[in-house]
Amino acid sequence: MSVAAQLKPQEMDHWDERVELAAAARLIYKLNLHEGVANHVSLAVSPDGTRFLVNPSPAHFGRLKASDMLLLDANDDGDVADSAEKTNRTALGVHGSVHRHCPHARCVIHVHCMYSTVLGTLMDANLPPIAQSAVNFYNRYVIDTEYGGLSFKSEGERCAAMLSDPKKKVMIMGNHGVMVLGANVADAFNRLYYFERAAETYIRALQTGQPLRYLPHEIAEKTSQQLEDYPDYSKAHLAEMRAFLDDEGADYAS
Repeated sequence: MSVAAQLKPQEMDHWDERVELAAAARLIYKLNLHEGVANHVSLAVSPDGTRFLVNPSPAHFGRLKASDMLLLDANDDGDVADSAEKTNRTALGVHGSVHRHCPHARCVIHVHCMYSTVLGTLMDANLPPIAQSAVNFYNRYVIDTEYGGLSFKSEGERCAAMLSDPKKKVMIMGNHGVMVLGANVADAFNRLYYFERAAETYIRALQTGQPLRYLPHEIAEKTSQQLEDYPDYSKAHLAEMRAFLDDEGADYAS
């Protein structure tokens, strides 16, 4: 019997989306972009973005399956198909608020990956255009400098207000971590991967103590737009990475 055939009807809703979200979580673990069980991935499944899938908590990204994903409603912080008690208040606070106020944010990933988190501890947490990976994000992120404790509903509302501009798809969460938005799972995963690599390049460049070579505004903006328009790159990236999981016989799609 197939996995889908064994699930309750509500657990089969949005099955392909559940599989893709679970794959992204497994890859975040595989690439060491996670921290303990303090990580969240969510995906809007309604036109207004308020109904969304999110991982349960506590649950390790390295073990998540498609059937584990919860279906919640951002409008009432309650449950749609599963109990909201199975996730935590920080997941509801951040992801619920962003999905409620930012319908363009179809997929939201929040993690504490090393170099992005280090970047957020600097007094100047900007990511300058010193390499192509960094140019990806030129003028396309916001920096939150008002960390106010665990991301319960009030913190989530405050963060969501900073992400109203659809062009700003990354939040450098000062003293906390990073949150990336995407048009779909592949878009968000790809953005997280490259933001962490860009942050690593910058932090390592600073460690040399040598002067940095900055790209001029015109080239940085031009290249950023070219990368943004590159056809289907993020989908190809996620598909190739999922192939690694499939080759290993990973059970994320169960």
